[in-house]
Amino acid sequence: MLAMGTIPFCKFQGFGNDYIVIEHESIPTELGLGSFARDICRRHEGAGADGIAVVARAASPNADFACEIVNPDGSVAGFSGNGTRCVVAYLHYKGLWLDDELRLETRSGIKNYRLIERRGEREFWFEAEIGKPRFASEDVPVLVETRREHVVNESIAINGKYYSFSAVNVGNPAACVFVESFDLDWTSIGAEIETHGLFPERVNVVFVKIADRENLEIRIWERGAGETAASGTCASAAAVLSAFLLKAERSVNVHSPGGTTKVIWRDDDEMVITGRADLAYCGTWPI
Repeated sequence: MLAMGTIPFCKFQGFGNDYIVIEHESIPTELGLGSFARDICRRHEGAGADGIAVVARAASPNADFACEIVNPDGSVAGFSGNGTRCVVAYLHYKGLWLDDELRLETRSGIKNYRLIERRGEREFWFEAEIGKPRFASEDVPVLVETRREHVVNESIAINGKYYSFSAVNVGNPAACVFVESFDLDWTSIGAEIETHGLFPERVNVVFVKIADRENLEIRIWERGAGETAASGTCASAAAVLSAFLLKAERSVNVHSPGGTTKVIWRDDDEMVITGRADLAYCGTWPI
């Protein structure tokens, strides 16, 4: 049984996508991260968040810090654009990292962050190189009858109606459904697609509306979290697939209910996102 104590944390949010950041050394080894995440992330009974981000000094010489993202349902995420941005903001806020550039190790590889602006004590803006998109069906992954180099304009049946989706792995698997408007029950559709048998690791579902060639609007259903106000990886997936399908340029503003993320899919295939992370508050959690 755990001895009575507390775990210090800080809650940050990026465009309304909120994460509880905790230093690994503060978590008792016998505490299960999955059950802990489920408890602390509850909106009404806990601190409330779209996930927890556990940060520690990196063991690898190729990175400065390492981060693990755990979803509100207790599952582990491969990556989170906003969650990791919250981690880097935390490190600056606490004075644990003073350089503008930082290398962060994640389950989907090492990501490079650059602090471009700090506004007061609570608001941080970063540019981040988050890796290269992977399109092949086994990399997303998507279960299709025959291997695909690119999973685009595939059909999926949800409650007797067919929808077209395209998919990509941007650190997390994502399926984008392009729509003319959001006047549909996209949360219910997203929940069904997330757990559909086509996606053995589940999938983030992004509903994408093309405003013009440099502006996209999205709605997000994230695996393990449900509806979220913003997501760096989902914004990246929408941007990359829109460009790949020749619907938009390779540099776009992706607008979600929480705010706007700048996404550039460079000619060298690297995805670069620019966004903010703001401190909400710090506190302690009893155990």
